[in-house]
Amino acid sequence: MSIFLDFEKPIAEIRARIESLRRVQAESDVNLSDQITELEKKSSAVANSIFSQLDAWQVTQLARHPMRPFTMDYVSRIFTDFHELHGDRAYSDDKAIVAGLARLNGQGVVIIGHQKGRDTNSKITRNFGMPRPEGYRKAQRIARLAERFSLPVFTFIDTPGAYPGVGAEERGQSEAIASSLYTLVQLKTPVIATVIGEGGSGGALAIGIADRIIMLQYSIYSVISPEGCASILWKDSNRAQDAAKAMGLTTTDLKKEGLIDTVVEEPLGGAHSDYDEMARRLKKQLEQSLEEVSGISVEELLDFRSKKLMSYGKYESL
Repeated sequence: MSIFLDFEKPIAEIRARIESLRRVQAESDVNLSDQITELEKKSSAVANSIFSQLDAWQVTQLARHPMRPFTMDYVSRIFTDFHELHGDRAYSDDKAIVAGLARLNGQGVVIIGHQKGRDTNSKITRNFGMPRPEGYRKAQRIARLAERFSLPVFTFIDTPGAYPGVGAEERGQSEAIASSLYTLVQLKTPVIATVIGEGGSGGALAIGIADRIIMLQYSIYSVISPEGCASILWKDSNRAQDAAKAMGLTTTDLKKEGLIDTVVEEPLGGAHSDYDEMARRLKKQLEQSLEEVSGISVEELLDFRSKKLMSYGKYESL
């Protein structure tokens, strides 16, 4: 089932007409192929026009699209022999983060990523992709396992942020995020991070320290959600659209500031329009990024990663 966002209504209307004509053609002897072809061309032209001029809020909506591919959708299409590992060995297994061993073109790798749910039950099980402290401690455990066996780490970022509940705070949410950052900064193996949807706040950054940072075209990455930003600046979360435009959270903004390395173009209509094609494009970039960091000595890798982090941000002396 197709789900269209508000700004996609012109496309939805044309698609509805196409489906209507196809039903008529299937149920009668009338040949409507020419009309259908013309409408398909029109649909493509309208889609190209709309997607060539998206604003930051529209990109945010695409990054949150309910049918957008999640981490496991990419894992099943890009990697083989995935074996999920569970638990932080201290409290429990947080299903908002998936982690495990896999192979990329036969090479052993480690995968760590946020995971959201599609239906009500899976959304609750995955806590809407918002990890608790045990999720980040699981991520640290698996990252150290990768280091022990010299396996490259691929992280997939897609969360509105770390879970802010009382239980999470009681179990040390801020410390878990901080220690995840510290673990990745000093990890003695290549790390490649990809923002596949929402990259929200410290909950995203906790698995985002990497030698190469990739973003999908219609993903977002920011220190806070647009709603949260609007609530702080204007005391009105309904001004999220204004906040999104001011925050510089799109790939265009982030690439210009040097905060990410590569942007992977999405199929027309967004990643959810063609899972297989999106996975093919992402796999190609992951292979290229891994080749770029492979063969670099551990000392050089850590030095480069540290300098990369220290280069973020600008200031002026008064």
